[in-house]
Amino acid sequence: MATALETGPSLTLSKPLPLDSGQVLERVQIAYQTYGTLAPAKNNAILLCHALTGDQHVANPHPITGKPGWWDRMVGPGKPIDTDRYFVICSNVIGSCMGSTGPASIAPDGKPYGMRFPVITIRDMVRAELALLDEFGIEKLHAVVGGSMGGMQALSLAANFPERAERVLAIATTARHSAQNIAFHEVGRQAIMADPNWQEGAYYDTGRDPDSGLAVARMAAHITYLSEAGLTHKFGRRLQDRPNGEKGAISFGFDADFQVESYLRYQGLSFTSRFDANSYLYITRAMDYFDLAEEHGGRLANAFAGSSARFCLISFDTDWLYTTSDARSVVHALNAVAAPVSFVELSAPYGHDSFLLDVPALDRVVGGFLG
Repeated sequence: MATALETGPSLTLSKPLPLDSGQVLERVQIAYQTYGTLAPAKNNAILLCHALTGDQHVANPHPITGKPGWWDRMVGPGKPIDTDRYFVICSNVIGSCMGSTGPASIAPDGKPYGMRFPVITIRDMVRAELALLDEFGIEKLHAVVGGSMGGMQALSLAANFPERAERVLAIATTARHSAQNIAFHEVGRQAIMADPNWQEGAYYDTGRDPDSGLAVARMAAHITYLSEAGLTHKFGRRLQDRPNGEKGAISFGFDADFQVESYLRYQGLSFTSRFDANSYLYITRAMDYFDLAEEHGGRLANAFAGSSARFCLISFDTDWLYTTSDARSVVHALNAVAAPVSFVELSAPYGHDSFLLDVPALDRVVGGFLG
C-alpha cells in the first residue's frame, strides 16, 4: 500500500501536535470511527486503542479487506463493550497509514514524508488521541481499553494523563519491550530495508513498493502472535495437497510444502494490501522505545503515583510475546501505590492473539469491569 487512505471520518486537529522528539506536527489528520451515542454529559465515552497492525475499524467492515472489524465480537449492542450504553471511539494512530498522518502523508513541501517523518512514541500516539477527544469535548473517559500495543497506549494514558480516564483496561500487554521483543521487530525492519524496492523509504509514486520485505516482516511477527500448541493443533507437520492429489515434495523453498508455510505466506502477502512499509518501521520503533519505568525516574510505580483510576490487567497463559510475568510487573507497581487493580490470567490456546479471538472468559471480564 503506497499511499495513506481516506477510510471514513477524519478531522484535522485544531492545534499543532508536540512530539517527544521536540518536533511539532502541524495540521495533523486523525482518522477515526465511533459507535454508540455520546451522552449529553459526555461521561460515557470509551477510547479503544488498536494494536500494531490494527486501525480504527473496530466493529465495521474493513474498507480494504471487507472483513469484519478487528473487535466486532466485543463491540456492539448488547456485547461486552455495549454501544447501547457507551460511546466508543477508536482512532488510527499517528504514524500509521489508514487515514491518520504518517510517513505516506504529504509534508509541507508537497511531497510524501517518507523517512523524513519525525520519530514518534507511544506517548505521542496518546497525545493525538487525547487531542481528538478534545475536539469532541470529552474531558474524562469512562474507560480506556487496549490490547497489545493498544494496552501500551492505555497504560501510557494512565501514567501521563491520569485525569483523563476513570478506568484502565490493559490486555496482553507490557510496560516495556524486552530484548527479545526488540530483536523480533528488528528482523522485520531489516527485511523491509533489504527489499530493493524500499528505496530508502522514498518509494511513494514510483510504482515499486517493498511488498516482499513487508510480507516477510509480517510473517516473522505473526509467529510471535501464536502459540506452539495452537500451530501444532491447526497445522502440525501436514503437507499441502497438490492438484494431482499428491502430497508436497522437497522443493528447497520454491513451493509451500507444509500447510503452515502456506498459511504464513498468505498472512504476509495479504498484509501488504492494507499496510505501509514505512509505517511498520515507525510504529515498531515506537513500541521498542516504550518503557514506562524509564519515563518516570526508573521506577514503574512512579508512573502510576498520580492516578485515581481503577485498573484491570489481563494476560493469557499461552502468550509468550507479552507474558503473564509482564502483566504482573504492572500489577505490582500499581499495588505499590495502592491503586485499585484487578488481575486475571486467562487460559486460551491461541497465544498473544487470544484477545482478538473467541475467549468467552475474556468477554465476561471486560463486561464486568466496564460495568
